[in-house]
Amino acid sequence: PTYEAIDPVRFIGNHSSGKMGFEIAKAAANLGAEVFLISGPSHQKVNHSFIHRVDVKSAEEMYNACHKYYGEADIAILSAAVADYRPKNVATQKIKKKDSSLVIELEPTKDILKSLGEAKKNQLLVGFALETENEVENAKGKIVKKNLDLIILNSLQDKGAGFATDTNKITVIDAEFNEKSFELKSKKAVAVDIINEIINKVS
Repeated sequence: PTYEAIDPVRFIGNHSSGKMGFEIAKAAANLGAEVFLISGPSHQKVNHSFIHRVDVKSAEEMYNACHKYYGEADIAILSAAVADYRPKNVATQKIKKKDSSLVIELEPTKDILKSLGEAKKNQLLVGFALETENEVENAKGKIVKKNLDLIILNSLQDKGAGFATDTNKITVIDAEFNEKSFELKSKKAVAVDIINEIINKVS
């Protein structure tokens, strides 16, 4: 996930554990890839000589880190659950509880995936879509709008898929809208499937 500060002690976040992204990084490194793993706050651990971990907190920090390493990358896989909005004004002191309601104005964060699609030269760009309705149509729309080569579709309608689980169920869609669906598997096995689909695309 990313954490978007409200004040020095509170933030807006989500339920992402980072498990899927870390497994993808390991699967790629195990095949000899040099991996720069840009991670939001996560309890996941990684110990691999080919993986360089870059820790960030906010969507802005993740945006900057992605653009820092993107130019030298052959493949970029964006599986993070980046906040779409952040507080417009961050309080410098802890907000005290009052009897009246509290209104927090939000503003959009930068669209990292779209910005990398616009900057793409020879890279293979892979996005993720976590959807709750019109899953395939929405995923195909993202391919076009964000200039992707592949998109990995998760549906929260599928039992065992989504945040904070040890399993996942995916459909891989390419830029020609070819679809390939996989059964429910461990995230470690899903990561291998994803890397194999990417290898098929570049070979």
